[in-house]
Amino acid sequence: MQFRDYYEVLGVPRDATADDIKKAFRKLARKYHPDVSKEKDAEARMKDVNEAYAVLSDPEKRAAYDQLGRGYQPGQEFRPPPDWDAGFEFSGHGYAPDEAAGFSDFFEQIFGRAGMGGRGFGQAHAGRGGARMQGEDHHAKVLLDLEDAFTGATRQISLRAPKMDAQGRVTLESRTLNVKIPKGIKAGQVIRLAGQGAPGFQGGPPGDLLLEVQFKPHPRFRVEGRDLYLTLPVAPWEAALGAVVSVDLPGGPVKVRIPEGAQSGRQLRVRGKGIPGEPPGDLLLTVEVVLPPADTPRAREFYEQMAKEFAFDPRQGR
Repeated sequence: MQFRDYYEVLGVPRDATADDIKKAFRKLARKYHPDVSKEKDAEARMKDVNEAYAVLSDPEKRAAYDQLGRGYQPGQEFRPPPDWDAGFEFSGHGYAPDEAAGFSDFFEQIFGRAGMGGRGFGQAHAGRGGARMQGEDHHAKVLLDLEDAFTGATRQISLRAPKMDAQGRVTLESRTLNVKIPKGIKAGQVIRLAGQGAPGFQGGPPGDLLLEVQFKPHPRFRVEGRDLYLTLPVAPWEAALGAVVSVDLPGGPVKVRIPEGAQSGRQLRVRGKGIPGEPPGDLLLTVEVVLPPADTPRAREFYEQMAKEFAFDPRQGR
């Protein structure tokens, strides 16, 4: 997928104000609207202009696009990095289906249901007729340490919300919240903070803030649901003879039995030793037999003796 430069499409600088963007859109719409334009590619150009305006005229879409667009050039291969949107606070509703009709895959990748963890972007709508209404819910993705799921914790979470300043330029407004992380939380689960969303309308109550939990990449574990995956290095004699080894987990060490004759690649399941819950997840260990180096004369002698004693061909039958 190629990166699309919406600023270039509208012919405005990256620090353009909301008025600059609106004026550029109207000028291009008069030039390329299929009903009046004599340009051969008017319909395709108008679609590009509509898409660029849909992004740059919305503070939330524009902030997300600016975040992703740093360092990219038009036509350059583009792939959103994982969790690029962590820490961004957005309003609750997404775009209407007809808003995105005919828009590019690039737009869908960032702003569609597949992007932003399915949240979407948009501006808040006031209640009709001045009625008293509850404020809109806000959404954000937060990254937690895996260890928090085993113990529970209270963490300071910093969020950045896109806002329009007095000059019509998008800025990021920061706030910090103390958030209680329940023990046993898993990726994709949502923590609701009552009253931390958008203000109410005409005296209505504020909306809520919904925090979607994801885990930071862990140096040892891979997480799927509540299950933990880990590569377990074992010595050749532990694999050949069987052994009981200790495995350090975020919730404390656990003893694991290595069956006699275990080979590299074998998976061992330890039930109930994943992330706590009802039911808890499992720990899945992939055996990796690790050979000690032959880096001393005594070690080489051992290997040479093994070569004489064992009638073993690891390539037999392959």
